[in-house]
Amino acid sequence: MTKEEKGHIIDELSEKFSQNNHFYITDASGLTVAQINAFRRLCFKAGIEYRVYKNTLIRKALEKREGNYEDLFKTLRGFSGVIFSKEVGNAPAKVIQEYRRKLEGKPAFKAASIEASLFIGEEHLATLVELKSKNELVGEIISLLQSPAKNVLSALLSGKNTVAGLVKALEERK
Repeated sequence: MTKEEKGHIIDELSEKFSQNNHFYITDASGLTVAQINAFRRLCFKAGIEYRVYKNTLIRKALEKREGNYEDLFKTLRGFSGVIFSKEVGNAPAKVIQEYRRKLEGKPAFKAASIEASLFIGEEHLATLVELKSKNELVGEIISLLQSPAKNVLSALLSGKNTVAGLVKALEERK
């Protein structure tokens, strides 16, 4: 690979890091080509992208980006693949966990960056799987805000649309 080709890959990778708020670094060493392709298909179905890069190219692309990635650079050893996710921060973790059900411990989780927060080490994967996406959090807040109004409406309907019926319905609930 020439310097020009490496420079082009670094620029492309740096742009991907800038466009995607969430990325994971994994180690899929020991997987066959068929297993890696199956993992890529699973990623594609989840709306995320998995690509394998040389560690030095990943490092140089991250150095172009704002932020402190020194701790993440320590994980760039051996075989490294990058999973990009634009919208949902926990989608790659769920895909890794789902694929691990088929193959014990593979692919290995090295690190993740979610909204510029770094998670380094295998022990963080379970936390990332349980992490709620922005849409899930908004949905929970909306349902919490709607529940008092639903209670009043149901009390009105059960009390035959009168204030006395509402008071009686609320008393019965206690």
